[in-house]
Amino acid sequence: MSAPTTTTSTTSTTTATTTTTSNNNNNNNNNDSAPPSPILDHKNTFTVTDNRTGKTYTIPISHETVKSVDFRQIKELPSDFGTMIYDPGYYNTAVCKSNICYIDGEKGVLEYRGYAIEDLANNSSFLEVAYLLIYGGLPNNDQLTLWSTKIMNHTFIHENLIQLMKSFRYDAHPMGMLISSMSAMSTFYPEANPALRGADIYKNKALMNKQIFRILGKLPTIAACAYRHRIGRPYNNPINTLSFTENFLYMLDRLSETNYKPHPTLTRALDKLFIIHADHELNCSTATMRQISSTLVDPYTAVAGAAGALYGPLHGGANEAVLRMLEHIGSVENIPSFLEQVKQKKQRLMGFGHRVYKSYDPRAKILKDVTNEVFDLLGRNPLMEIAIELERLALTDKYFVDRQLYPNVDFYSGIIYKTMGFPTDMFPVLFSIPRAAGWLAHWVESVSDPDLRIFRPRQVYLGKRGLKYVPLSQRSATPQDALSSYASGMSSRRQVSDGLQGVKYDETNAIPKTANGSKSSLSQSIEDSFGLNDKLNIK
Repeated sequence: MSAPTTTTSTTSTTTATTTTTSNNNNNNNNNDSAPPSPILDHKNTFTVTDNRTGKTYTIPISHETVKSVDFRQIKELPSDFGTMIYDPGYYNTAVCKSNICYIDGEKGVLEYRGYAIEDLANNSSFLEVAYLLIYGGLPNNDQLTLWSTKIMNHTFIHENLIQLMKSFRYDAHPMGMLISSMSAMSTFYPEANPALRGADIYKNKALMNKQIFRILGKLPTIAACAYRHRIGRPYNNPINTLSFTENFLYMLDRLSETNYKPHPTLTRALDKLFIIHADHELNCSTATMRQISSTLVDPYTAVAGAAGALYGPLHGGANEAVLRMLEHIGSVENIPSFLEQVKQKKQRLMGFGHRVYKSYDPRAKILKDVTNEVFDLLGRNPLMEIAIELERLALTDKYFVDRQLYPNVDFYSGIIYKTMGFPTDMFPVLFSIPRAAGWLAHWVESVSDPDLRIFRPRQVYLGKRGLKYVPLSQRSATPQDALSSYASGMSSRRQVSDGLQGVKYDETNAIPKTANGSKSSLSQSIEDSFGLNDKLNIK
């Protein structure tokens, strides 16, 4: 049996052209695995010719897409699996139909349910936007009041969950605590677990709403507890008479005051940040949410998985990388030489360019206004001078303009968070709180979709086949470093005592003493991560 055929941008085995006439001469050829979709409009089709066999196939087009399964009928031999679409990273693959978020990367447009992100950021609160994303329309006054009350009444977390969070190491990363705590929440609500109560329980809208209230209400509390845990302060209970963002800042910062209330400018600035981060179509974490949800697992586990995807430095940790870059540049005078190094592939320009946007990220425009509001209150962060000049020089340089490298949302958000006093390891946590609204909107839409199928991507297998089993005594040795790993001095001492020969302690490969990697020059101490010893070197 031949290996599956895979279409790529470089293949020459098939050709495809649009046609305005029906071509049905081979619709049924070799069609034992996946019949083509019925054609309603013959003008909206591709005619595909397989140059290996000379056969032609008619592929329907709907909403500027074709079904990849329609290509399964294209095969060289009847016994073949059929042609698959090869698309690493899903750069050009649609896995769902959605009404939630619209992006036009060429024009720099971002809309939630048809509303421009600029209008929402300037006129709405985060909870209004969360309602819009999940339920499809902006709430009226009564709906917003009920919605806000429901969420704020679910801000308290179970005492057992508090005990779990207190059991983490003193220097545990806040994002690791958030992910673990969210996953643990699934055990607190067995009535919400389809594995225990049946796969169809979320056909009950009231039960679905209950989980939405819980997740949106409790996530800021978990985040605040993780922050307080990191700095060694007791956890604060929420106050549900405050607004959503006010309550979060209160839980972060309240000491012993009986009437503490966050500054309204900071509250509004964080609310805008939450709005622009609430959703962004099928980014990695949202796609993860949909993929996990396709198994019909409970939403707590799905949100924990989505947050795990967000944890990565190529996603939710990107704004921290921008800060590191600006700190590395050090001064405005160093920018030209830095940009030259970028052109020579010796440095990376962080915070510029985007998988989707080919012009200015609309969220970055909003953040430029937010930075001024925060700076007027807290003072101007010296990194901002470097950022502004870096943006100016990059956007007047043909090298970057030709490559459509414009500032994205991460370029300014890290500076704002830094100025507001957040440590860098809280950045992905601050991303997770609002993005949960988008995750839940996609969860509701996906589990309600009659076309929902459990995600099952295909692979292009390139490995060996038909090997003969070799008994253990006759096998040759594997490469020496196949099982290499980090080792501490204690591990080397034990291994030698256990009779393992050739084990030597290597300081360069030792396990870091702390979660921050205190033995690595690339890592920061706990104090550095909180900005206590972090001073900008201005030359």
